[in-house]
Amino acid sequence: MTTPVTTGRRRLLAVPAVLALALTAACSNSSSSGGGGGSGGAALTGDCAKYQAYAGHSGTKVSMYASILSPESDSLEKSWADFSNCTGIKIVYEGSNDFESQLPVRVAGGNAPDLAIIPQPGLLAQMVKTGKVVKPPQQTVDNENKWSPIWKTYGSVNGTFYAAPMSANMKSLVWYSPKAFKAAGYEVPKTWADLMALSDKIAKSGTTKPWCGGIGSGTATGWPATDWLEEIVLGSYGGDVYDQWVGHQVKFSDEKITTAMKTVADWMQNPAWVNGGFGDVKSIATTTFQDAGTPILSNKCAMLQQASFYRAQWPKGTSIGPDGDVFAFHLPAVNPQVNSPVEGGGEFVGAFSDRPEVQAVQNYLSSSEWASSRVKVSPGWVSANQGVDKSLYTDPIDKLSAESLTDPAATFRFDGSDLMPAAVGAGAEWKALTAWFAEGQSIQKTAGDIDAAWPQ
Repeated sequence: MTTPVTTGRRRLLAVPAVLALALTAACSNSSSSGGGGGSGGAALTGDCAKYQAYAGHSGTKVSMYASILSPESDSLEKSWADFSNCTGIKIVYEGSNDFESQLPVRVAGGNAPDLAIIPQPGLLAQMVKTGKVVKPPQQTVDNENKWSPIWKTYGSVNGTFYAAPMSANMKSLVWYSPKAFKAAGYEVPKTWADLMALSDKIAKSGTTKPWCGGIGSGTATGWPATDWLEEIVLGSYGGDVYDQWVGHQVKFSDEKITTAMKTVADWMQNPAWVNGGFGDVKSIATTTFQDAGTPILSNKCAMLQQASFYRAQWPKGTSIGPDGDVFAFHLPAVNPQVNSPVEGGGEFVGAFSDRPEVQAVQNYLSSSEWASSRVKVSPGWVSANQGVDKSLYTDPIDKLSAESLTDPAATFRFDGSDLMPAAVGAGAEWKALTAWFAEGQSIQKTAGDIDAAWPQ
């Protein structure tokens, strides 16, 4: 993602606009109406034949609402252009940087979109409580077989599946300079112990701090620190404890979590290790996450833990790749018994209508075919759909991310703060972790403040 502003999870780049795909006569399509997104009407021919299963709804419109703005929304619309042209289903897309607050308002006011692209499972649960979210058609459910089973749980509420995953992003990355590593004789670490040993070695070199970091993000300041803690909890204890923590069965004040916080402190609050190019530990709280990695290019710091979407923050002309100015490696597990921990985020398509043309669009957007079409037109976009041919990824970070996100043996979990109640994950936790870095308050107070904010 390019410049997340509210949660650090979404690009908000331009003035929102309602964009409608123009229909063309490029493919023959049906003029009759079918049901449930199945085939119907005249047979599609030529390049359009592959969309036969979605035919039968020519001349219909489906509204879609999301937080995705131009230029990212441009590639989104390109990804379904052929589908729209061939089937005659016009997808009317609207992006808004007030999506998270406006979707509940629109649903309550009887003005819900047909489809919404929802980036937080917590927001999906909020919408399901309204009784307005419609369960997906069977074909969409069947298409979930191409995703790791854990993704289906994030599109479910109280055990009922409502929203198919659409995109994914990889957060468990460490950015570094391959050129600088090669010049210094450093090797990419494969274990947490190796990573800590490398950090100590770099610090003792006296020329470069091993780590740089920034958690500044306007009103969302603190969210990168939540990711650091989530990485450590997942990489220390695995998925079960992570799930219990996200659900508050394991509290922040629990010994497991305070121990994880101590690991974060030894790593990102070590004055000998941070904050290269910016200042002391406290400077992490005032450095924006967008700027955090720039000292890597001048060898003032060696590494930055940030998500795959950070690739867009590097200055124009920066070479990104295994031999480039910057690249990334998978953050190792703290506990080697936890197999390939992967923290990520993503988006889910929820429906507020069960009209046949809406279900046809749902079915298509949940398919490997649509995911492949999006990969082709959108460098920087990644899917965890295992049916996507990885050779379609041309960007090395996208390829690296896709390999981890689709690894069936990986221990994948969704961003914890996005799963927690908003008052905690997008409120008290941000505030408390920021104070932890900015003011040096104790782990015990930090944990206690977050626990106290948990809704009763």
